[in-house]
Amino acid sequence: MIDQKQSWRQRVDPIVFFITGAIAIGFVVWGLVSTPSLGSASSSAQDWVITNTGWFFVLMSTFFVLFVIWLAASKYGSIPLGEEGEKPEFSAVSWIAMMFSAGMGIGLMFWGVAEPLSHYASPPPGTSKGQTDEAMQTAMATTMFHWALHPWAIYAVVGIAIAYGTFRKGRAQLISSVFRPLIGARTEGPIGRVIDILAIFATLFGSAASLGLGALQIGSGLQFNGWVDSPGKVVLVAVIVLLTIAFIASAVSGVAKGIQLLSNVNMVLALVLAGFVFVAGPTLLILNLLPTALGDYASQMTEMASRTAASGDSAMKDWLAGWTIFYWAWWVSWTPFVGMFIARISRGRTIRQFVTGVLIVPSLVSLVWFAIFGGTAIDVQRKTGELVGNGGSVNTDSALFAMLEQLPITSVTTVLVMVLVGIFFVSGADAASIVMGTLSEKGSIEPSKRTVIFWGTVMGGVAAIMLVIGGDDALNGLQAITIVAAVPFVLVMAVMCVALVKDLRTDPMVIRGQLGKEMVEGAVATGVEEHDGDFVLVVERSEADTTP
Repeated sequence: MIDQKQSWRQRVDPIVFFITGAIAIGFVVWGLVSTPSLGSASSSAQDWVITNTGWFFVLMSTFFVLFVIWLAASKYGSIPLGEEGEKPEFSAVSWIAMMFSAGMGIGLMFWGVAEPLSHYASPPPGTSKGQTDEAMQTAMATTMFHWALHPWAIYAVVGIAIAYGTFRKGRAQLISSVFRPLIGARTEGPIGRVIDILAIFATLFGSAASLGLGALQIGSGLQFNGWVDSPGKVVLVAVIVLLTIAFIASAVSGVAKGIQLLSNVNMVLALVLAGFVFVAGPTLLILNLLPTALGDYASQMTEMASRTAASGDSAMKDWLAGWTIFYWAWWVSWTPFVGMFIARISRGRTIRQFVTGVLIVPSLVSLVWFAIFGGTAIDVQRKTGELVGNGGSVNTDSALFAMLEQLPITSVTTVLVMVLVGIFFVSGADAASIVMGTLSEKGSIEPSKRTVIFWGTVMGGVAAIMLVIGGDDALNGLQAITIVAAVPFVLVMAVMCVALVKDLRTDPMVIRGQLGKEMVEGAVATGVEEHDGDFVLVVERSEADTTP
């Protein structure tokens, strides 16, 4: 473990820090100097990834769901992520709030209305006709597919592996440390550093994409409220700069003070907003959508999980690039920092408790959230026809504000949305900058302030560049680079599952349980054979251990 009293030079890993820092800064400079060439390169790379590795994203995402469920249900589920008998560091409420805020809070704000409405207006190719009752069912099922079990299972893989290695085995809190059962001490050499560098890059671009989404929505809110005429690139970059300063200030205050406070405040504000929309919106429709969406999600799971470019023509390929594969890449790119952050706050819980909390609770919250916001948006569209443009187009940046305009006290709720997005922006980037600091400082749980400030600043710069290279359709720029940056880390996660199982097999609780089972079974077999079942089991010292 890292001594927190060491100087920055002693704590930082110069290879990981300076190589990743230099490449990240080079990316920002490339975007500033030659924006068109970076945009062209990212678009071409995205097309190659979708064509050649889309199937791998689809296959592995479902594998991760099955893997973590198996872990929880197996004999490994009772293994604690810490010392035996150790109590959890955070209460259940704070644990879930921090996990949810860091895991996908800003995404729910951006896509809560936009995604169900988009699928309702233009369902996935080959499913149903737009703006029909069948389209509503398809929309809710597809949205749940992207936001429920799959993303949280992806997070859980890294979270369990990191928490087990750090708090159970006493290893450094690094992605590379998870691979010790496979490659031994080489985790501290070049191989381990490459793994940590890939983790930082995935984190950097995945979190930057989220920051970009937040900036787009805040910019739309400023325009909607008449505070700016048009949220151009200058306004969006200014939003990113201001919020970057805010999350750096929060990050250097530490997890307990910064993220926990922000997460709890955000949870209360999000509940207030959701409660208002539930009451002011089509309450009965929302209540009916809860079981319906859950049932449709379950019944269509196999079909949705098997969609690849082979499922249709170029329309399916384009749809997957904009939705499913983008999401899987986005979640994978978030796993280093969300997984490590969830591990950081989950000490003392068992693997079964971890999986239950990480997989089930956020999925149910997502179901309620999308039923409230998506159901209300679809109802508004049915009644007014004002949320969907010609050809089934939806303005994703402003969809939430357009829906709130149809409800009472719009001036209050739209400001509340921007506050929520801002705090989600800060708390998510807060966690990401701390985790990148941890990876840069050999696993330090509390990285130095200068490292956190550096990564926070670079993250803001990358987010700004990703928006700029997207041009008029900034979302495409965010999606393209996120998908490309996530590819190497999918491979890392696949091998991570193998390393984790190998590690768990040697856990003291597993060995004790296996040994006890074998000894009891052997004793019972002997008792039945020699005493015809009339026997008792006695525990006594073995001959090999008779010395004092």
